[in-house]
Amino acid sequence: MTFSRASIEFEGLISFFIVVLSATFEFRRDTLLLQSADMKTLGLIGGVGPESTIEYYRLLVAGYREQSDGNYPPIIINSVNLKMYLALINAGELGKFADELVIAVEKLASAGADFAAFASNTPHIVFDEIQSRSRIPLMSIVEATREKVETLGLKKVGLFGTRYTMQAKFYPEVFSRAGIALVTPNDEEQNYIHDKYMNELLNDKFLPDTRERMLAIADDVKARHGIEALILGGTEIPLLLRGDEHNGMPLLDTTRIHVERLLAELLS
Repeated sequence: MTFSRASIEFEGLISFFIVVLSATFEFRRDTLLLQSADMKTLGLIGGVGPESTIEYYRLLVAGYREQSDGNYPPIIINSVNLKMYLALINAGELGKFADELVIAVEKLASAGADFAAFASNTPHIVFDEIQSRSRIPLMSIVEATREKVETLGLKKVGLFGTRYTMQAKFYPEVFSRAGIALVTPNDEEQNYIHDKYMNELLNDKFLPDTRERMLAIADDVKARHGIEALILGGTEIPLLLRGDEHNGMPLLDTTRIHVERLLAELLS
């Protein structure tokens, strides 16, 4: 069989393109593998409660896609038993509560998470102990919120959350280091907020009457203490009090603030 010069040149050209395409695909494959190896993975302790965990995931995915040309974030979620955790807190068993959270974080680390966070404010009651026992870094929602308040130049802010959060020291201690005063509602108001949080918000009930009453409490706290903003220090509360402000007072959504900090770490 004889081949013309043209056919030989054509076959040579095809062979050349095959080599180039193979090299290109191999380069892209290696590049993608490198990028995958370099990407950080977030471990999220969820289920405390479930509704805010869904909001965390939604915001993390949307924010990551927006900031990374449509890519999706590597996230591992460990959804834990809220009922057991609340029983430990109510019994004053904070040591056992910390032990359970350390185990939960370790599961994330073993699964490949490079850093972790709690999709909730209340576990930060024992945050320092958990961080000291964790082999991966933890990103604090309280520290992220304090940084946000500092950036806004605020010096006196209110705090809504569960009774555990409003009465614990972890928010005042972190904020006092930056010279920021923290104000909580009075006992009657705290009881109302805590009751609605535990019996409605954690059960996916977001009622108009509850919203109106909580905003009225916010107005009263502002009138009594002159707060410049209100920290929504329960990650379900922003699902009830949607919006960035109320009567000219900024509502600081700790979920969104935390997510911004987690995205910065994921994309760093």
